[in-house]
Amino acid sequence: MKKLLITMLFMLGVCLTLTGQQTMDKFEIQVDGLGCPFCAYGLEKKFKEFKGIKEVQIKIETGDFKFAYPSEKQLTMQAVVDQVKKAGYTPKTAKIIRSNGEQENLSVPGNKIADKSQLITESLKVKGNCQMCKSRIETAALTIEGVNKALWNVDTKILEVDFNDKETSIREISKKIATSGHDTATMEAKKEVYNALPVCCSYNNPNLKSH
Repeated sequence: MKKLLITMLFMLGVCLTLTGQQTMDKFEIQVDGLGCPFCAYGLEKKFKEFKGIKEVQIKIETGDFKFAYPSEKQLTMQAVVDQVKKAGYTPKTAKIIRSNGEQENLSVPGNKIADKSQLITESLKVKGNCQMCKSRIETAALTIEGVNKALWNVDTKILEVDFNDKETSIREISKKIATSGHDTATMEAKKEVYNALPVCCSYNNPNLKSH
């Protein structure tokens, strides 16, 4: 009788444990702009605003970012993409593997293809420090209609941009970049936007060097 009671209590404990287990959705994001451990820390810190996040993995070299989240909270693809952007990065691809086996995929388009005969190339001095700055600056430029390519050099601080001058101008590009928090040769970012940048992107801080 005693053995039977112990067995029943054991089985009851197992059942309660299984019942209490959370089912988790798996998230895999390819992030552009991770340049250093501090960048990875900033990304993880931003996502910890999602209460219940677990199994966080970040590979700086490849930009791979993975985590698990309770399926009952139904975290959406849009919420994930928005959170990556709020952290100051650009999501290139994203995949959600739901606990029931369903998958959701997102691929962020790259530079649009345009007739090269309609493009001009200009250079613009833009302040910044790191790979995260590079991602933010290039992304800001590429959101403008008419811009085909934008490449910012971390060492020279020069942005080379190909664009259709009948659709936009270097002034408009400079203005857009300034709204992202980066001073240009002709436009100055608002202080509150600059101050909101991650510490490693504080290009006016004399104690920080480009990395």
